[in-house]
Amino acid sequence: MKHILVLIAMATLALHAVAQPKKKKVVFIIADGIPADVLEKAHVSFPEQIGRRDGYKRAFVGGERGGYSQTPTISAVGYNSLLTGVWVNKHNVWDNDIKEPNYHYPTIFRLLKKADSTKKIAVFSTWLDNRTRLVGESLPQTGNIKVDYHADGLELDTVNYPHDKQSQYIHAIDEKVTEEAEKCIREQGPDLTWLYLEYTDDMGHKYGDSPEQKEAVKYTDKQIGKIWSALQYRQQQFREDWMIVVTTDHGRDSITGKGHGGQSERERTTWIATNAKDLNHYWRDYTPAIVDIMPTIARFMDINIPRENQLETDGVPLIGKVSVALPVVRLDNNKLDIRWKSFDKDGSVKIWLARTNDFKTGGKDDYKLLAEVPAGQQSAAFGIGSYPSAFYKVVLEGTYNTVNRWIMVK
Repeated sequence: MKHILVLIAMATLALHAVAQPKKKKVVFIIADGIPADVLEKAHVSFPEQIGRRDGYKRAFVGGERGGYSQTPTISAVGYNSLLTGVWVNKHNVWDNDIKEPNYHYPTIFRLLKKADSTKKIAVFSTWLDNRTRLVGESLPQTGNIKVDYHADGLELDTVNYPHDKQSQYIHAIDEKVTEEAEKCIREQGPDLTWLYLEYTDDMGHKYGDSPEQKEAVKYTDKQIGKIWSALQYRQQQFREDWMIVVTTDHGRDSITGKGHGGQSERERTTWIATNAKDLNHYWRDYTPAIVDIMPTIARFMDINIPRENQLETDGVPLIGKVSVALPVVRLDNNKLDIRWKSFDKDGSVKIWLARTNDFKTGGKDDYKLLAEVPAGQQSAAFGIGSYPSAFYKVVLEGTYNTVNRWIMVK
C-alpha cells in the first residue's frame, strides 16, 4: 500500500509539473553600429541560427524623418528608444552625454519590477552608463531600481584593460561581459537580461566599411552564439521559455561608413533578429522600429503596462494580435484627418484627444473621447474647433494595442 501511495504521489507531482506554465524570460542584445548591409554581407550565423526563416528583418531607428519625433541616430539615443519604447521627443536622451533622461517614460526593466518585484534583471555592458544612467539604478527618479546581476564599468579599469589606439581593449571587454552574461544565464537565469557590445562601432569609426569592421562583426557573431547556447541549456534543463532579440542602435553614413547621427537612409536602416514565435502581420508586412522591441518584450513576459504608459508608447508589439499601427494625423482648418493600418477588422478603435502634455512632467493628461469607430474603417475625420490649442495628442486605442501621434500647430 505504501508503495502504491508513493507512486501516486510521484505521478501527481509529475502531472503538476507538466501543468505549470513555463517561465518566460528574455535576453536582448545590442551590437553597436552595424548597418544592415554590412551584417547581411558578413556571412554570420546568428540571424539564421536564432531567427529561423522568418525571424530576421531590416528595421529602422531615427523616428519620423522631418517630424516631431525625428531622433538622432546616435548610440545612447537608440538604446533608450529600445528601453522605453518611445522616441527622443519623449525620453529626452539626445546624445551620448545622457544629460537629462526623462524618467517619466519608464524602461522595460522598471515596468517589469513594478509588475513583479521578485523578477530578476541583469545588465552586461561595455559601457557603465547603460546601467547607471539609462536604466538609472539607485536613482530616486527611477524608484531606486536595483539591477540584480551586472558586469560593466570595465572601460574604467585601465590596469586590466589598458587603453590602446586600436581599441583592442574594447574587444577584450566585450569578450568579458559576454562571458559573464553566459555564466549568469546558465547559473541564475535572470528574467530579463541586456547584453551590450561595443567593438563593432569602434571599428566602424576607425576604419569605416572595411575588413576590420567585418572581422568585428564575426566576433559579435561568436559572442551571440555563446548566449544562444546558454539559452538552449536553460530551456532543456528548466521549465523556461526564452525569447532573444538582437538588434543594433544605428547604421552608418553611406560615404565612408565611419560616421552616423544623421537621417540618411543607411544611418536609419538597422535590423532585428529574434527567435520569437507568433510573429504578426505587422512584423511580416511592414518595417519594424527599435521602439517596437519594448512592447514586444512586455507582451511576451505578460508585463502589465499601466494605461497611462500605454497611451505614450510609440512602439507596436511584433508578436500576437495587434489592432492598429502606422497612424497618420493631419490638421487642416480645425479638422483632424486620421488614418491608420488595421489588423483587426472586427474590432473597434477609440479615438482620444488631449491638449496637454502633463505626462512629460509626471502629471496626467485630460483625454476626450472623440469617437469609437470600426477598426477596419482605417480613417476618421473630426472638427475640433471647440478644442482650440497649439498642441494635441491623438491616441488610437484598439482591442490589442494603442498608437499615438502629436500635432504641434505652427
